[in-house]
Formats: sequence, C-alpha cells, structure tokens
Amino acid sequence: MTTPSLQTGEAVRQAARRGTWDRPTAGLAPGYIQTNVVLLPQAFAFDFLRFCLRNPKPCPVVDITAPGNPHPNPTVAADADLRTDVPRYRVYQEGRFVEEVTDVMHLWGADWVGVLLGCSFTFEEALRRAGIPVRHVECGCNVPMYITNRATRPAGPFRGPLVVSMRPIPGNQVAVAVSLTARYPQAHGAPVHIGDPAGLGIADLSQPDFGDPVPIHPGEVPVFWACGVTTHLALMEARLPVVVTHAPGHMFVTDLPVAEAI
Repeated sequence: MTTPSLQTGEAVRQAARRGTWDRPTAGLAPGYIQTNVVLLPQAFAFDFLRFCLRNPKPCPVVDITAPGNPHPNPTVAADADLRTDVPRYRVYQEGRFVEEVTDVMHLWGADWVGVLLGCSFTFEEALRRAGIPVRHVECGCNVPMYITNRATRPAGPFRGPLVVSMRPIPGNQVAVAVSLTARYPQAHGAPVHIGDPAGLGIADLSQPDFGDPVPIHPGEVPVFWACGVTTHLALMEARLPVVVTHAPGHMFVTDLPVAEAI
C-alpha cells in the first residue's frame, strides 16, 4: 500500500487535505507515528480524557488541542489541520453513525477539542524489518478489527467493550512480535490476546466488525492488539449530540518519529 509520494506524515496529510488519498493509511509514512482522532465539544472532553487514562492500552493519548483550535502541537504535526488532514472521518449524532466524509470543516465548533490517540500502525514497520509479515499491508486492505467481550473501565458517560485489531503471525515469530510491540506503549504496546479468538468472544475471524478479513496461513497464530476504535463504541454509548472520529484504519499521520512511541 505504500506509495513513493506518501513517505512522510506531511505528505499523507497534504494528500488527505487535497482529497487525493482517502484510503487506509497502513504502510504509509514508515517511521512516523500514526494516530486515532476524536473531535468533540469541550463540555465532554474531561470525561473522555478520564476514559482514556483509565484505559491506556486502547487509548494512549498523544496530543490534545486547546478548545476551538483544530491544529495539533507543531512538534506533533506542523501546519496540520484536524478538520481536513484525515483521509476519512465518521460523524456520530446521539450515538448513531450518520455519515462518512473527507473533511469536517462544516462541523467544527468554536469550543471543540481534538484528541490524538496512538495507533498500532506505528509499530508495523518494526515488525516488517524483523521479517514478520503484516498481512493487511501485503493484501493492500484495512486491518481486521473485532468487538470483544472485554469491558473497558467507564468514565462519565463513556463506556463499552474493548475493540482489538488482529494480525496473523507465524507461530515461531509470536514471541518476537510480542517483544517488539511491547516497546511501543504509545501505539498500544504488547498484544492483549494470542490464539483462540473465542477467548475474546470472537466467533468468526472472517467477519470483522471493522476493516477487512485477511487470510491466515497454516502455521500462523491470530494475535490481537488493543485498538483505538474502542473509543468509537464508547462515544456511541455516550450519545453525544455530535462527535467526529477518523474512519477505522484511516489515521492522522504525525511528524513524530516512531522512536518517540517507545
């Protein structure tokens, strides 16, 4: 999925802003931290941040904007705009998914806050350098994501189940994958489950709740990492008048080197 022109966070953001890239960002800008995005009114931001702090595996906080300011810290992403620089956004109203759009200039409010949360796409280049396959990148599709039977710790109106992403890993490389990803706590860190998906309440790996199914080859083990889409379900449960997130797999790509997620 990587293209020669989308090797930096700035390049991906500009392509999203121009509307020339509206696909998942896995494999893009190797070496740069990717993040989940939540845009919401200030009145709900404190409880949402409490939810993130209580659930650091799926919700590692990378940056928070000032109320009314759609621009992240310049050290995170120079000249970036959270209203336009994500390939695709999802809009929720009163707990219902309403639409998927490529910019949210028309929705941004004077008191809104932007929250950036770490993403497991960040550590995928390290897996690939270690010779560990990243199947959804190989297939040019989105990572499969599943709703689990594990509950998050609630905060205010925010609550809901843990969502996980899955990558098939050759059995003899699972220990290496665990060790490598554990070095990236700002990108969900080590897996939360290895092996039988039934242990997470997942009935069928060929039917992800978000993203695309990927083949699992003989000798491979499904490995599951906490996923930032956990926040989407918590936001729906909170039934806010309006809230915006990235579309699953369509991340905001920063200027931060991956080393800063360690």
